[in-house]
Amino acid sequence: MNETIKTLLHHRSIRKFEDRPLTDQQIRTIIDCAQAASTSSYIQAYSIIGVKEKEKKRRLAELAGNQPYVETNGHLFIFCADLYRHELLAEMEGADITASLESAEKYMVAVIDAALAAQNAAIASESMGLGICYIGGLRNNVEEVAQVVSIPRRVIPLFAMTVGYPLHESSKKPRLPFEHVYHEEGYNEDKKELQAQLLEYNKTIQEYYLQRTSGERSDTWTGQMAAMLSKPTRMFMKEFVEKQGFHRR
Repeated sequence: MNETIKTLLHHRSIRKFEDRPLTDQQIRTIIDCAQAASTSSYIQAYSIIGVKEKEKKRRLAELAGNQPYVETNGHLFIFCADLYRHELLAEMEGADITASLESAEKYMVAVIDAALAAQNAAIASESMGLGICYIGGLRNNVEEVAQVVSIPRRVIPLFAMTVGYPLHESSKKPRLPFEHVYHEEGYNEDKKELQAQLLEYNKTIQEYYLQRTSGERSDTWTGQMAAMLSKPTRMFMKEFVEKQGFHRR
């Protein structure tokens, strides 16, 4: 056990922040840590857009599903898959890299690079006593979000991260069992064993919600997921991704 592991294991999503901005030095440190993350083949296929303006945050909060913590926080970071700079460098070098930029592989590289950078930013923020929350709701109205923050072609706003001084200490949601997530030497496809693990996990989740809501809620994880995934969402993303020049071949 050390301070890094303590920080990782203590993670909770924070959804209420002081209306107190981060300092420029804090922002710089968080971005420096994000950039220290691993990147596939040194491609560095991501960019991060910081948002300070109150009105712009208010609009993004509205577009993300009226989530108030997108508006009130210390700083809002938007993590983007970015191959625009690679298109520019191709012009500089007189190279034709269109096939690579439009491949499913480079789309995956850009998304993974952005996610790795974001998790570094999250850990750095939490190590400074700040709280964070990932905002996937930014994709609810991705076209409008792209306009608000002036996104060019070959760039996709993937998600946001709110960072700030926590106003509360939220509870930690129990994760799936170790045995269910970690497989040695190959994937365990034993359906009965996996479903038995899920049933045990459901009991843990029910107990969590019963305690958290004083008996008003007793969801199971499998029930939650089945209900959510039965209603497909953001089905326009494929069209937007292709329009931005990604995953076209």
